[in-house]
Amino acid sequence: MRDKEQVKKEIIEAFRFRHATKEFDPDKKISEDDFRFILETARFSPSSFGFEPWRFIVVQKPEFREKIKHASWGAFGKLPEASHFVILLARTRIDTQYDSDYLMNHFTQFKKLSGDHLRNYLKRIEEFQKDDFQLLDGDRPLFDWASKQTYIALANMMTAAAQIGIDSCPIEGFNVEKMNQLLQEERLLDDGHFGISVMAAFGYRVKDPAAKTRRPYEDVVKWIE
Repeated sequence: MRDKEQVKKEIIEAFRFRHATKEFDPDKKISEDDFRFILETARFSPSSFGFEPWRFIVVQKPEFREKIKHASWGAFGKLPEASHFVILLARTRIDTQYDSDYLMNHFTQFKKLSGDHLRNYLKRIEEFQKDDFQLLDGDRPLFDWASKQTYIALANMMTAAAQIGIDSCPIEGFNVEKMNQLLQEERLLDDGHFGISVMAAFGYRVKDPAAKTRRPYEDVVKWIE
């Protein structure tokens, strides 16, 4: 087993290395194996109730990248230079409501739940959505809740990338309606089952960033003992 202190040091170094890269080197490409590794960290990320309410669209087609570049001000400076570009989609209420066909299929076919276990689990989800988080008042609350899960996957992707020396930049700089229209035209939203959550560019930096700054530990961490 590797030395724990060494592992901790490497992880913190990765967090210090990672920054929102504004300029990518167009001549340096991430290997297929390395990017598959990054995508696997997204796929294995945790999600509330194990819904996995996401899809990861890897956009390498130059023509589509050009459309995204002009539909998203946040992506304009990253495309086409980024080695890889990912759009993280979140499932809509069609799939995330407690009684949806998606959840029934997901829990029976992939999570292997059945009988009373399945019924009780779905009942708990129903109570959570109705009472605990009050997510059933319109379509937006459930979609926003699903989008929160995609940010867990995004964070894991960026951290994993940093640990192997790959840069990234999360992107929220876009008009949701315009991007969803573009994705719908490309038939990527499965007729309303998905919507755009966030995007991210990956590649290699052109220049080193300024030193990372954060608020002090004592200001952001409070212990209740």
